[in-house]
Amino acid sequence: MRHHHVTVDGVRLHYAEAGDPGAPPVLLVHGFPQHWYTWRHLLPGLAGEYRLICLDMPGFGWSQASSGGYGTDRRAADLVAVLDALGLERVRLLAHDWGAWAGFLACARSPERFSHFLALNMVHPWPTRRNTLRHAWRFWYTVLLEWPPLGRQVLRRWPAFTRYLLRRGVADRAAWRAGEIEEFATAARQPHSARAGEGIHRAFVAHDIAALRRKEFHSLRLTVPTVILAGERDVVIPPGLLAGGELFADALAVEVLPGCGHCPQHERPELVVAAARRLFAS
Repeated sequence: MRHHHVTVDGVRLHYAEAGDPGAPPVLLVHGFPQHWYTWRHLLPGLAGEYRLICLDMPGFGWSQASSGGYGTDRRAADLVAVLDALGLERVRLLAHDWGAWAGFLACARSPERFSHFLALNMVHPWPTRRNTLRHAWRFWYTVLLEWPPLGRQVLRRWPAFTRYLLRRGVADRAAWRAGEIEEFATAARQPHSARAGEGIHRAFVAHDIAALRRKEFHSLRLTVPTVILAGERDVVIPPGLLAGGELFADALAVEVLPGCGHCPQHERPELVVAAARRLFAS
């Protein structure tokens, strides 16, 4: 691994890099409450073919806090701004959870910058109202995170809650290797990371839910070839929540990973690698 920093809109962002610097670039974007380290099990399977850029989003990992908030519009724009700062015209995108949520908007709004998009365990911006209501109860835990300053205090002072979310996120707790849960729980306690964790959940509740209700995203069309990997046993984003997106996309497919929960990059990294190779080579 090679570790670097790049400055975007005055914010110093960290990224870890693997693979040949001259190989086709892949931007990897983590979810919550993780950071670049979440991708480590994918690196051996992909670094031989691609330049892997594992970004720490603003406020997470070794990146500085955002200067412009944590709304989805801003985070999607950050992805494009990172490409500009690194001098990358076009990349493949691999993103998980909240990173994939920002990825959908980035791909829909700047399709010329992304050749393919592999989204892990995140709903697209066009879920049906029926499915949204049916599965809304699954997001009960966000009540503790979305109200400032409660959310940041929960993350800073109650690491057991973060550990619980991580354990709950996998179908088999043995998927977590030694030290991984503690790494992410400890990182989430840092003041800038706790504020970022609160911020992305607050932004979703304060802005994105209303946008979904008003069908604001229906004006967007996803032209980037996209595959969503869904965990068969994902307790947060189950496969049943992912219907309907094909009406707003040129090439959107959902693949269900048997026996997986919400973190397939930890549970079954070989399946994620295989899916990435298939999509990125198409």
